[in-house]
Amino acid sequence: MHQHRQEEGQTTTTGTPGTLQQIFDYSARADPYPLYAELRKTPVARQEDGSYVISTYREITNVLNDPHLSSDLRNLSRPPPPPEEGATSSFIHMDAPEHDRLRRMVMRRFGPPHTPGLVTGLEGFLAATVGGLIDDLAGKKQIDVVDDFAFPFPVTVTCHLLGVPREDEPRFHLWVYDIMNSIDYDPETDPKEKLDKGVQARKDLRQCLVELVEQRHGRPGDGLLSQLANDDGPDGRMSDAEIVATARLLLIAGHETVVNLITNGMLTLLRHPQVLQRLRDEPDLLVAPLVEELLRYEPPVHIIPWRTTYSDLTVADTVIPPGSQVMLMLASGSRDPKRFHDPDRFDPDRHDNQHLGFGSGIHLCFGGPLARRETQIALSELVRRLDRPRLVADPPPYRPSPVLRGPIHLGIEQGDG
Repeated sequence: MHQHRQEEGQTTTTGTPGTLQQIFDYSARADPYPLYAELRKTPVARQEDGSYVISTYREITNVLNDPHLSSDLRNLSRPPPPPEEGATSSFIHMDAPEHDRLRRMVMRRFGPPHTPGLVTGLEGFLAATVGGLIDDLAGKKQIDVVDDFAFPFPVTVTCHLLGVPREDEPRFHLWVYDIMNSIDYDPETDPKEKLDKGVQARKDLRQCLVELVEQRHGRPGDGLLSQLANDDGPDGRMSDAEIVATARLLLIAGHETVVNLITNGMLTLLRHPQVLQRLRDEPDLLVAPLVEELLRYEPPVHIIPWRTTYSDLTVADTVIPPGSQVMLMLASGSRDPKRFHDPDRFDPDRHDNQHLGFGSGIHLCFGGPLARRETQIALSELVRRLDRPRLVADPPPYRPSPVLRGPIHLGIEQGDG
């Protein structure tokens, strides 16, 4: 790996690259953690393309809370083209003060302190949705946790939260599927149709949301789209484009988080049958710390692939110049032995579990409380109601992405083996 030293104010790089490339190679997807351990030997590693990789807990946390770090791609020395023509960026791609204004406006309707009962108010709907999905699995000898359960669940929840009419929900499920399928598009192996369907789904989803927001003006209701379209709070009112961008963020980013968290969680429980049995016996006592440990041990998001710097930023004696791409290895930081005792052991009884599963700083995942509760209910009910579940394949096939890491399918047998 790269080794950095400080000499007369200059950062130099020695050694040979390779570990990061291995992490991004699909062969490492099932178990990237030994490579993360290698990466942590150099907390800040400059890559050949001029980007910087940060892999240790303290350094990642410090950087995520540093105001000199930007989330706006336009501040990169070589900014990429906009991902979608005509679309407004969500606030996770903005910096203060614009980020702070939009986040405050969303949080007025999304959770504490202004709407403290949002998540608890969804408890009945979450339980009913989970129960219905598991009912559909009854009698099946083999199921796919991803396709049959984890994928449809968060789309249904987010549509309900937004106030999407029930008759429109099937379209939302198809659009989210095509968008998520296209994220892993590989031009060397995938048909171009896969990419084209994702592009079209983004356009169709945005257009539908635009129409729904327009219909909500002057018609206050329970859904988030209606609430945001009619909310004149201290920061004013969000524009329609900003509401649409926020809704798409909830649908896509929130979906990925919950799908991977549920699927990684079920896989981890089946690999730790004693913990699975504990969850079955004492769900109310165990499920909350268990999900926190899953967020540390097998998080849904492994890497923040880009941040950039406004000015020179010194991290672990390494000077990162302005405009540099900064890559934050969240999953590596959450396995850092300098922060967590015996970090490669799955321990739902772990104390002081300040993981990086939802990031840190001003961009801490604002949907985290809902994602936690969705996963708690999902795993508790799956463990309670599935009949002697067993893995079909271990490791299961993983999706190509090293950033949003999770099984693309998770086959489980149940009943008599």
